[in-house]
Amino acid sequence: MKTLTVFTPAYNRAHLLPRLYESLCRQTSDDFQWLLVDDGSSDNTKELVAQWISENRIIIRYIYQENQGMHGAHNTAYKNIDTELNTCIDSDDYMPDNAVELILKKWNTVDKEKYAGIIGLDAIASGAIIGTEFQTAYTTLEDFYLQGGKGDKKLVYRTDVIKRYPEYPIFEGEKYVGLGTKYLFIDKEYQLATINEVLVIVEYQEDGSSNTMFAQYLKYPKGFIYNRITSMKYSKSMKRKFIEAIHYVSSCIILKKTNFLNETPEKLLTLVAIPFGVMLYLLIQYKVRVK
Repeated sequence: MKTLTVFTPAYNRAHLLPRLYESLCRQTSDDFQWLLVDDGSSDNTKELVAQWISENRIIIRYIYQENQGMHGAHNTAYKNIDTELNTCIDSDDYMPDNAVELILKKWNTVDKEKYAGIIGLDAIASGAIIGTEFQTAYTTLEDFYLQGGKGDKKLVYRTDVIKRYPEYPIFEGEKYVGLGTKYLFIDKEYQLATINEVLVIVEYQEDGSSNTMFAQYLKYPKGFIYNRITSMKYSKSMKRKFIEAIHYVSSCIILKKTNFLNETPEKLLTLVAIPFGVMLYLLIQYKVRVK
C-alpha cells in the first residue's frame, strides 16, 4: 500500500486538471496515489480521468458524487482514503516535482504517534513563498497565525487522526462550510511538524472561493453560522472569537434568525458584536450589489 494519498476535489475543472496530473506524474517518489473526487462536474472530467487511468502512469482512484461543495468532497475523500497520510491539492494547483519525496522524508524523521502530520509552504508559480516561513519545528495551525505567521500553508494529515473528528455538515440548499473547523478540532489535541519547503504551487482562480466570498456569505449563511459557532467555541484567541461573533451576527441577519443569542457559545461577546455585525451585513449587501 502507498503511504500518501493526494486528493483533489474537482467541479468543472477539466481545463485545469492536466497541469496537476502532469506534476504528479513527474514526482521523484511514487509512494502515493491520487484520489480525484468529482463533485458533480458536467464537463469532460470523467472522460479525462478515464484516459489517465488507462495510461497507468500513476495510481488514480476516481469517485463521482452529486455536487455538495468543497466540504462535501472532503467528507467523501476522508471516507475513502486508506493510506497513512493524506493531503489535498486543489484542481487549480499543482505540486513541485519533489513534493511527495519531501513529505515522506520529513514524516520519517518525526514521532508519528505524537503529531497529526506536517505543515509546509505554498508558493506561486514564480517560486515566491506565500506569507511567512515557520520559526518553530512544531506548531498548530492556529498557533502559527496567532504568533504572527501569514499566508496559506499546505497541510498533510495522518488519516487516522483526521477521521476521528466530525464530518463537515451538509446543509440543504447550501454548498459551503469552511474547512478550518476540522483543523481547529485537531489543533486542540495535536501539533504539526513544520517543513520550510514548498509542497504546492497555487493559482487563485477568478471563480474560486477566495474571490467570491461576499457572495458566498449571502448564499450559504447556515454553513457560515456553523463555522462561526465552532470558532467561537474552540479558538484560544479572544480577538478571533470577537471577529467570529461579528460574522455570526451578520449571517444570522441574512438567515433572518432571531434566536441567535440562544445558540452562540459566547453570549456576551455576541451581544457586544451586534452593531458591528449589522454594519458587516450592510457591507456584504453593498459589495455584492456593486460587483
